[in-house]
Amino acid sequence: MMDALFFYLFATLVLGGAILTVTRRNAVHSAISLIVSLIGVAGLYLLQQAEFLFAVQIVLYVGGIMVLFLFVIMLVNLDQAAKQRRFNRQWWIALLCVTAVGVEIAYFVRKGASAFSMARPPVAAVANAGGNTEQIADVLFRQYLLPFEIASVLLLVAVVGSVVMAKKRI
Repeated sequence: MMDALFFYLFATLVLGGAILTVTRRNAVHSAISLIVSLIGVAGLYLLQQAEFLFAVQIVLYVGGIMVLFLFVIMLVNLDQAAKQRRFNRQWWIALLCVTAVGVEIAYFVRKGASAFSMARPPVAAVANAGGNTEQIADVLFRQYLLPFEIASVLLLVAVVGSVVMAKKRI
């Protein structure tokens, strides 16, 4: 009962924060809404007994990355960006894309309905395979090392580029 209550609470934080992130006009408010969403994700990790991911989510993303984003937002001249026209009134293309994605999701959910059935026997737990942290490290540094490094380089390039753009105006 309590697990379901906390799940719905954290899911509401995630969805509410995500919706506010993309709908707020003020970039600082969007960043704060993203922090709320990331805290909800951390809570979901905690419900899944992934304590390491919970701690990394809080310390790294909420504590480090979002503070960095807020500094970058404050360095960039937002007054000039607010005066520019943001939408070019091509809503029908957006509606077409949303409809296509919705049809794809419905198709894959219908085709994969058997994967969601509760009739399957539970998967046996791996006996003494190491802790949660060791399993995450093994997967991250063996299977996903290249995507991990590419994401870190892209974040670094984005931050350096925004600082260079801000320095030109100072």
